[in-house]
Amino acid sequence: MSRTTVAIENDRFLINGRPTLAGLSWRDMPLEGLLPNSRMVQAIFDDANPQTRNRWDYPDGPWDAQRNSREFLAAMPTYRAHGLLAMTLNLQGGSPKGYSQEQPWCNNPFDPDGTFGDVAQPYLERLGRILDLADELGMVIILGIFYFGQDHRLEDDAAVRRAVDQTVDWLIQRGDRHVMIEVGNEVDNAKYTRDAIRRDACHELIEQVKERSRGKLDTPAGRLLVSTSLCGNKVPPDRYAQCCDFLLLHGNGVSDPDRIREMVDQTRALPSFGGQPVVFNEDDHFEFDQPDNNFIAATSRHASWGYFDYRMEGEGFSEGYQSVPVDWTIGSDRKRGFFGLLAGMSRVDPAKR
Repeated sequence: MSRTTVAIENDRFLINGRPTLAGLSWRDMPLEGLLPNSRMVQAIFDDANPQTRNRWDYPDGPWDAQRNSREFLAAMPTYRAHGLLAMTLNLQGGSPKGYSQEQPWCNNPFDPDGTFGDVAQPYLERLGRILDLADELGMVIILGIFYFGQDHRLEDDAAVRRAVDQTVDWLIQRGDRHVMIEVGNEVDNAKYTRDAIRRDACHELIEQVKERSRGKLDTPAGRLLVSTSLCGNKVPPDRYAQCCDFLLLHGNGVSDPDRIREMVDQTRALPSFGGQPVVFNEDDHFEFDQPDNNFIAATSRHASWGYFDYRMEGEGFSEGYQSVPVDWTIGSDRKRGFFGLLAGMSRVDPAKR
């Protein structure tokens, strides 16, 4: 049975019945109830395409999915010591190049009919170990199910719905109370091929998660908490404000922190907004040493912020958490900048944890 439980009370996240960052403020900005997070979607990555698999070789050896997850697990206590409370994972990962026009690799645990067959078992074993350690550390996992560029590996919309049920049932069987669902990453992206995942239909999958899990978890909600996300610089439609337990925003393409503030304000102005938390779980803007940046801007509006970092052209192995192979340590200036600002906000001393 999970020892860590995530819950939502109005616009605040609670872990084990207590608001996150309880009583804390930073620069007169209240932090209580926020969920600082980082996009770590490659933690269970693998590639079944032999023509692309060697793209992910390490500087010191061939690609190894078990090594990747093992090194991520080793880094997780350090993330937590710096104040990180949540991480976004995804069953179909994310672009291992950061951004990609084409995705010929195969990072997908589902059979074409949407079931968890033999191919799923290594993925689920790796994911299970991560969920177990997150539970021990008191961390929340935002688990995505679908990613554009991989959803076409499901044969039709019925397979999509079956994949949702399979995921929910697996989590319920494990008793995970610290996991929240992101049905699809950026469901308005034109590269999605399955209509059921797309922006104008995804609310049906959100309701499916709710109904499939209802009454099956010993949590205040009694079910899995669920949302979905749109592309960067987009505000969710009012329909999402009606059905999502928390509202996910992406800061990709937003270089002006004032636009981050505006996005939060516009989200809260939706006619059906119900006062639920607003969470950025993807933003590739940094400048953590500046007096204002996207992280600070979101915090100033009492919205949670998520760090998304990838290895840019010409950069070395230490950069980025989305680019494969991944160096999961806090070993670059950008990573140190994020975790340093987070630790300062959270009033934690990583050396003492």
